[in-house]
Amino acid sequence: MPEDLTQPDCRDLNNHGLNPTGAVYWNLSPARLYEESFACGDGRLAHMGAIVTVTAPHTGRSPNDRFIVRDELTEEPVEWGAVNMPVSPEHFAVLRQEVITYLNDRDLFVHDGRAGADEKYGVGVRVISESPWHALFAYNMFLRLRSDQLVGFRPDFTVLHAPHLKADPDRHGTQSDTAIVVNFSAREVLVTGSRYAGEIKKSIFSVLNHLLPESRVLPMHCSANVGPAGDVALFFGLSGTGKTTLSADATRGLIGDDEHGWSADGVFNFEGGCYAKTIRLSPEGEPEIFQATQMFGTILENVVLDDTTLEIDFDDGSITENTRASYPIHYIPNAVISGRAGHPSNVVFLTADAFGVLPPISRLTPEQAMYHFLSGYTAKVAGTERGVTEPRATFSACFGAPFLPRRPGVYAEMLGARLKEHGATVWLVNTGWSGGGYGVGSRMKLSYTRAMVNAALSSELDHGDFVADPVFGLAVPMAISGVPSEVLSPRKTWADSDEYDTAAAELAGMFRQNFEQFSDQVSDEVKAAGPH
Repeated sequence: MPEDLTQPDCRDLNNHGLNPTGAVYWNLSPARLYEESFACGDGRLAHMGAIVTVTAPHTGRSPNDRFIVRDELTEEPVEWGAVNMPVSPEHFAVLRQEVITYLNDRDLFVHDGRAGADEKYGVGVRVISESPWHALFAYNMFLRLRSDQLVGFRPDFTVLHAPHLKADPDRHGTQSDTAIVVNFSAREVLVTGSRYAGEIKKSIFSVLNHLLPESRVLPMHCSANVGPAGDVALFFGLSGTGKTTLSADATRGLIGDDEHGWSADGVFNFEGGCYAKTIRLSPEGEPEIFQATQMFGTILENVVLDDTTLEIDFDDGSITENTRASYPIHYIPNAVISGRAGHPSNVVFLTADAFGVLPPISRLTPEQAMYHFLSGYTAKVAGTERGVTEPRATFSACFGAPFLPRRPGVYAEMLGARLKEHGATVWLVNTGWSGGGYGVGSRMKLSYTRAMVNAALSSELDHGDFVADPVFGLAVPMAISGVPSEVLSPRKTWADSDEYDTAAAELAGMFRQNFEQFSDQVSDEVKAAGPH
């Protein structure tokens, strides 16, 4: 992309309080960003053309270092607590000034893009970074603007990205030397102390999760695809549960793999790219994603290269299990380039059940859908957050609590209204363990999960027989093409049925205990829709 596409007055970094002494590079092409990365010794070229970067010690998000500035604008609507930790405007001002001073002494890479494929919603985003490959990440992940859109571009939100600057808890009110701070009044995000690129995209996702409900748009932590007949499917789930993998289907168009909005007009992608987990990636298991990792412009985070051949070993998790690929969405052959589609006919809740007791697929009533959306049960998968080295049972409201500034009930009420209005069928799919819990059982075969999801989306199950799970009350199909019948009944996959009963009762108790926090926010019917 040419470097003189925006008017000089709109490219003046003085608007952001910056007066850099180094070079400033605006909206460079991927090839130029490769050159700049290699020139500063950051990144290696893989044998098929991707750029390989290492972000250690931060190889996942740092949820304990995420803050929102607490002021008159955010005091009431934000649900303050362990997820949305407050920081004072005064502490923000001190940290921001140190970020500005730091960036002023460095070459800067600026990328302008957009978050939100529906032009009526979303925000213009400017990322200002000391790191060229992080500018490439912004190029890949945000919606890319045409030349005429870059002329006079003025961002709605700006990310000041200083990954090598360390925060100071005493001066900045942080908990460590890492800080991701969102200031809704200043419409800025500060990122310090972490090279993990996912902090950039997730901070803007949090921004949209706060802003869009005011426009009657439901922001969702989900992937989305569309069938040949125009039938849309959503896949909710935390990192590592299968959103990207299951939505990348050669028979369906990929709308997006992680962040979407649901408006009165339908579903739209927030992003212009994908951020796929690549640990144990293979051309047989996930051909579309694998092919994208072999392309120029793709960023591969924390994968291991062969020093002789520069080939990638996707099975090597020695740096982290949370290896990632960032690439533009059009690298997926069947991507929906507009990023927009109609209203969903199927909604899939994905969970990686570490206990190994939930059915691999079940159909939910509207009340059960609300219960499980608010519960958001899954396991945090190794590497996606700092300190998580093995799956850990957790409840994450709306399958995305780390990114929700508002109380979960706001999003649940909006989802319930949309489901009722458009009559979507909701499914709970367990991509986690079968035949026992973590350490005893084995991860559900991807081929089985694909067959189950395909059966749900193709209407194969519309007229099939279902049986009620005795513990969780879920409607479980009795037969699905390509899936052994015993797999559909988790109790039958355990060597010891009594141990299954004990584990199921334990998880049911965890559901009930967790849901107590929502008891005053939902109807009696929804409260009764949980485990017996």
